[in-house]
Amino acid sequence: MSLLQVTEVSYSYNFKMPFQSKDPSKNVLQNISFAIEAGTCLGLLGTSGAGKSTLGKVILGIQRPQHGKVLFQGHDIYNADKITKRKIRRNLQAVFQDSYSSVNPRMTAESIISEPLDNYEKLTLTEKRKTVISLLERVGLSERDAKKYPHQFSGGQLQRINIARAIALKPMLIVLDESVSSLDRVTQSLILELLNELKIDFGLSYLFITHDIKAAFSISDHLGVLENGELIECYDSKAQFFESKHPVVKRMSDSMLAEHPRDRSLTV
Repeated sequence: MSLLQVTEVSYSYNFKMPFQSKDPSKNVLQNISFAIEAGTCLGLLGTSGAGKSTLGKVILGIQRPQHGKVLFQGHDIYNADKITKRKIRRNLQAVFQDSYSSVNPRMTAESIISEPLDNYEKLTLTEKRKTVISLLERVGLSERDAKKYPHQFSGGQLQRINIARAIALKPMLIVLDESVSSLDRVTQSLILELLNELKIDFGLSYLFITHDIKAAFSISDHLGVLENGELIECYDSKAQFFESKHPVVKRMSDSMLAEHPRDRSLTV
């Protein structure tokens, strides 16, 4: 049984314009199906507006699809009983693109990281602080950072705090929605390296949502391409991606710049 099973999921928004008697609908997701196995990462590639973030919200239980199912460990996340839903929420965490809007600016790093611990664990103050310090150190920060506020961190440091919060409960799956796209290249590399280490150390599974092909390659075991709300192709390797004849995938692969400027060519 797959850790996460998405089956024929469709989602649409309704938009009502002035003087219209009916609400036209915009299909954002159309019959999406895929699975994520325990301990693996699925990189979900797509351009802006492809439906990537909406799919992430559907999987997280934030936006209920009009059609299809999302199963986590065999349980339908939208129709499970309260006890099961609580277990699912514990084991299904997220890290979003904007590290600053993902936290309360009035909370210290210690409070931010300990929030899920307060909701799901019964720890003494000493145990909780020890856990928070351990998590800070695990993501490359220190005990000195525990009492700092979000505005005192760089974007990369704050994203590390968001990651520490996401792994605090040792979840099974983390949805990473453009979690490195707002960072500079050096910080991106460091965060991706950290995510790879955590994946191995904690046995984590990821859904890595991104428009960045190189970032997806660096962390993903499998790749999927989303275009206009449809999952057009899936791949088990980088080679399969580059061998694809699909025009959308070809445009993606052709848009990649070589690592060194001397290897780049200008096509007129």
